[in-house]
Amino acid sequence: MNRYITTKSVYLDYNASTPVDPDVLDAMRPFFEKHFGNPSSTHRYGIIAKKAVEDARSQVASLLSCKSEEIIFTSGGTEANNFAIKGVARALRHKGKHIITSQIEHSAVLDVCGFLEKNGFEITYLPVDKDGLVNVSDVKKAIRPDTILISIMHANNEVGTIQPVKEIAALARECGIVMHTDAAQSIGKISANVPELGVDLLSIAGHKMYAPKGIGVLYVRKSAVLDRFHHGAGQEMGLRAGTENVPGIVGLGQACKIAKNSLENNMKHMKKMRDMLYEGLKKRVENIKLNGHAEKRVPNTLNLSFKGLIANRILDEIGLDIAASPGAACHSDGVDISHVLKAMGVHGDWAKGTLRFSTGRMTTGDEIDKAIEVISVAVNKERNSQS
Repeated sequence: MNRYITTKSVYLDYNASTPVDPDVLDAMRPFFEKHFGNPSSTHRYGIIAKKAVEDARSQVASLLSCKSEEIIFTSGGTEANNFAIKGVARALRHKGKHIITSQIEHSAVLDVCGFLEKNGFEITYLPVDKDGLVNVSDVKKAIRPDTILISIMHANNEVGTIQPVKEIAALARECGIVMHTDAAQSIGKISANVPELGVDLLSIAGHKMYAPKGIGVLYVRKSAVLDRFHHGAGQEMGLRAGTENVPGIVGLGQACKIAKNSLENNMKHMKKMRDMLYEGLKKRVENIKLNGHAEKRVPNTLNLSFKGLIANRILDEIGLDIAASPGAACHSDGVDISHVLKAMGVHGDWAKGTLRFSTGRMTTGDEIDKAIEVISVAVNKERNSQS
């Protein structure tokens, strides 16, 4: 047993999932208990549920600065990405079968592209630089007459690097190409105003922004051509049939309202906690390396490599005290380094010992102090055991 265990674990994995905000839970509760009607029903129970769905749609639209009818509710970020990429591929395959994405996308994008490759589409996977940035000139060079879609994430889930989505979207618009961005890791952390970004499609995952799991959004610009995802009774503008997840939708709407009203304060707090952790570890641990862009990065994400160590072994030491994610997975055949770190060219000696720490709205200074103590002791212990 780890001798540094205390009574409460410090959660520093907000990029993986967030707790449900108490106000979000309060907004959802009546739709489990009293207002349980089907939004498609014409009686009072259904009318109440339908209004709640439309109110939530307006709350999401307000956060993104778009029209309510451009918000399509999904079961989460993965479905939203599938919906966007497959929907465009099916709708525009008569125009072309070429799609551009990056090497560092989430598997919810990369695996969809891999599926389409097996079904006659051609995918260009753009490289990134050492900071995890896609070069706009590389996008321009990759565009072909048969390119129908560009999908580049807004912010990377592992290192937090913010991509030049606005510039890429402008290029796509000039060429008549649909632009999609996976914004699961940026919503509620930085501004994601769709008129400013210029994207046609944008994906949101509720559980990354203090809403429940099992709910998400696909923003679909009114002019965008997209094949329907589900066939059935015609819910969600006829694009995604199925009885709506009313409590989840209400919760996501409330989460978006909170995110909009407190964005600046939350950004400052998360950044303060993140930087406090980084500065504290730098003082107590040698051979430590920051991955991701130093400035163009979401304010809550800290991806660190500890040279010569193995991520899973560090997690074994801190796991009962600190919740974090590895950048490399250790198994009997060796160590698998994440595709993001590989694409960034992080050397194996560094990459194998990579951990991602992500702060949140609930993170406290006391928790960061504890994290600095526990992590530094664990890393130094591992280093001493090797000498």
